[in-house]
Amino acid sequence: MDKEPTANEATEPAEPNKLMDRPSDFRFHAAYLIYSEAWDKASPEVKQKLNEIMDALSAGKIDYETFYREMSPYRVEFNPEHFSSSGRTFIETQRKRDWRKREERESRNKRHGR
Repeated sequence: MDKEPTANEATEPAEPNKLMDRPSDFRFHAAYLIYSEAWDKASPEVKQKLNEIMDALSAGKIDYETFYREMSPYRVEFNPEHFSSSGRTFIETQRKRDWRKREERESRNKRHGR
């Protein structure tokens, strides 16, 4: 008669709506690709939140800026374990004159056994 959902069915969120993608709308298509990638690598609890965010964007309840702000914690490429603590790469630079002076000093010390 009435089929009661099992424990596995109750905790498992619905699959993402593959028909939700609109390839003719570039902005929405790009957002859907971000959503899809995050959804594939998410836990079941997070999948429900991702579905809610995508549904809100699809319905026009949120704009794209809000969508990306809400998606950022779930995006794989922005996880803190992939980057340094500040999220930016530090690039050390020096002038050519300083480099030459350092090289000369090192070669002189090497030549004289220091």
